[in-house]
Amino acid sequence: MMTRTVLLLAGAAALTSLTLLAQQPPAGTAQPPASSQQQSEVRMTINGTPGVPPKVAVLPFIAMSNDAETTAAAKTMGDVLSDDLAYEREFYMIARDVLATVPRATSIDQIPIDKYKEFGANALVVGSVRKTGNGVAVQVRVIDVQTGRTAFGKEYSGSIANPRAYAHTAADEIYKQWIGLNAVARTKLTFSSDRDGERMKGPAGDREIKEVYISDYDGANQRRVTATHTLNITPVWAPDGKSIAYTSYRRGYQDIFVSFIYEGRMETPANGNWNKQNYLPVFSPDGTKIAFTSTRDGNPEIYVMNRDGSGVHRLTDNPAIDVTPTWSPSGNQIAWTSDRTGNPQVYVMNADGTGQKRLTTGGYCDRPTWSPDPFNEIAYAMRTGGGFDIMVYSFASGEARRITDGIGSNESPAFAPNGRHLAFASTRLGKQQIFTIARDGNDLRQITKEGNNGYPNWSR
Repeated sequence: MMTRTVLLLAGAAALTSLTLLAQQPPAGTAQPPASSQQQSEVRMTINGTPGVPPKVAVLPFIAMSNDAETTAAAKTMGDVLSDDLAYEREFYMIARDVLATVPRATSIDQIPIDKYKEFGANALVVGSVRKTGNGVAVQVRVIDVQTGRTAFGKEYSGSIANPRAYAHTAADEIYKQWIGLNAVARTKLTFSSDRDGERMKGPAGDREIKEVYISDYDGANQRRVTATHTLNITPVWAPDGKSIAYTSYRRGYQDIFVSFIYEGRMETPANGNWNKQNYLPVFSPDGTKIAFTSTRDGNPEIYVMNRDGSGVHRLTDNPAIDVTPTWSPSGNQIAWTSDRTGNPQVYVMNADGTGQKRLTTGGYCDRPTWSPDPFNEIAYAMRTGGGFDIMVYSFASGEARRITDGIGSNESPAFAPNGRHLAFASTRLGKQQIFTIARDGNDLRQITKEGNNGYPNWSR
């Protein structure tokens, strides 16, 4: 029998209150709980059919008042939580149209569990939304259908302005307590977009303006971070989720800018000029260093500096072009792209520049990205025919597998923080858009639809 272990939180007094803001920071920067209580835990299990993932039913959330705002918030929370739980593909999600055949409950304490047994449900996820003096209180429970016991129960309180944040938080916590998985519902994407349709004048003629955007992991809440009316590309999140480093031409030449997006301030640690152009930044896993490409000594080479711009150290020294660095999860190695042997290939070196060796052997390869733990893989784009496909190299097997299907050109892969998904840019539907895909090549999802969008990066 397939078994999933969860935590039984003893009694209603064990519910935790969590404050959520209208504009929620990325994972890792959420506000602290409004109050915290020591929780007693009792280990229990929810059993699924042998060989089949547990069947989960996410019921429509119950609005405890009939006003339009509460009703809309309840619907959003239920729908988003269902989508979040489905994203990791660990559960068999019972379809909403099937669940709609059961009359809606009016209380979270009076769920007709026997009705859902007929659908083969192993667990029910139920929730309610109640207005309070300054916002809302949201209850979320996971009920073991076999026993009727509450396997997970929490209460969240805060503003009603961003109901999706409650669903994302609950989904991540359910996954963590149920199967020990770090899910991605509260993570963010950043990317570059020309959707504003603006143009800029320059020595090379007209060039499109690209600005940096962020969104939820599923593409919701897309909003612009920069407003410079110039070219801003290759954004990457800092590990703490509080800032984004990117390449900008706002001073005429390319240089690295770091925007602290929740503080409204900016830094230029690489201190570039026309003769010292810097681009393609990437933070080390601990956030203390930035690897980047620079022309400060002539041709493009890979450098590392402290986050504040001090301690600049050159890692590569070759007449060829060396670009697109990416750190290993431990921070002990860096992979990058070089054309020193002809076509661009992916190389790996120690973080001090020693031990340089070639990793890929065929085609035209570009923009490697190293997966987080527990996987030890590097994704990159490789030319296949007239475009590119996303490849994933496994250090365990020493082989690479293709995870995109050859439709359009697929470029700039970026791993999710749990290593189970990748974001990438693709022209498969015409204009370049951001998509996500599971690391096994399944579950392709479109994230952006406006303008051309590229260079995605996933928050930690």
